[in-house]
Amino acid sequence: MPWTKLQVEREEPEFDESVGQDVRKLSYGEALHEALDQALERDPSVYAMGQGVNDPGGMFGSTADLYKKYGTERVFDVPLAEEATVGMAIGSAMAGMRPVSIHNRPDFLLMAMDQIANHAAKWSYMFAGQVPIPLVIRACIGRGWGSAAQHSQALQSLFVHVPGLKVVMPSTAYDAKGLFITSVADNNPVIFIEQRWLYKHKGYVPEHVYSIPFGQGVVRKEGKDVTIVAVSHMVIESLRAAEELEKKGISAEIIDPRTLNPLDEGIILKSVKKTGKLIVADLSWKNCGFSAEVLARVAEKGFHLLKKAPARVAFPDIPTPSSYVLEDEFYPGVEDIIKAVEAMVR
Repeated sequence: MPWTKLQVEREEPEFDESVGQDVRKLSYGEALHEALDQALERDPSVYAMGQGVNDPGGMFGSTADLYKKYGTERVFDVPLAEEATVGMAIGSAMAGMRPVSIHNRPDFLLMAMDQIANHAAKWSYMFAGQVPIPLVIRACIGRGWGSAAQHSQALQSLFVHVPGLKVVMPSTAYDAKGLFITSVADNNPVIFIEQRWLYKHKGYVPEHVYSIPFGQGVVRKEGKDVTIVAVSHMVIESLRAAEELEKKGISAEIIDPRTLNPLDEGIILKSVKKTGKLIVADLSWKNCGFSAEVLARVAEKGFHLLKKAPARVAFPDIPTPSSYVLEDEFYPGVEDIIKAVEAMVR
């Protein structure tokens, strides 16, 4: 089946045993592994490269043993040379390939920012659409073993700021597979950002190939008192916070944008119209961050809908610390969301 004729699924299915073996429960990493496997199998122009993709761990399991199935010509390790490897990916995309460039740390994508921002993002525009760049760049953010200031930065806002780049941040296993398929099929460069803690979570995922359109958010939980726009792992934290808030008589609506660029403004404005209150929970810094962009768009297009000043739950504007104790203070979570909601609603 050509990529242009991929089936598009628009909603995450509820599990039903009647569907048989097509829908199983997979982890986030297993869903990504299956998506890459199916992309490699169905399209010989797809290949994957990255630091550690052929290791026993295989990028947290998401690329494990694929080199054995497709050979080291299509799934291969690369040296610590981000600018060179991304440049190679761009060149091969211009030549008709569909590269998937995998990076454990987005911090070091800064080494390739010239290739990403000045070349990949602009070639199609500069040549009137005649030079597509079907490139997927995967990167994994998030806390861990004290990854600290240079190994755990959340830089999605930098990429959202660059015209010509699409930015994807799935929060569920279902979305991880569907949005990855969409990313590989797209003729534009896509920054596909995963969060390390999401790899622990499981969800129902169809075995067949499916895609999820860019720019289509989803309501993870309906509510009436406050809207929480949550990104990536903050969706999980927001859902947990919503459970606690329900016990206190506060009904929170959780919006997952799924893609940061393009952004589904409509689903956010519709929710704010209902609740009149907005909180954005993002795994990034506040200053010029994605959370600021959401607030700005709501202020521009739905200021009259707001009953209270909007708020943000995000990183403090300091570099990421390394100790576990400081990490706990630095990274926002359930309690921070609850405090923000209570302050706004009460």
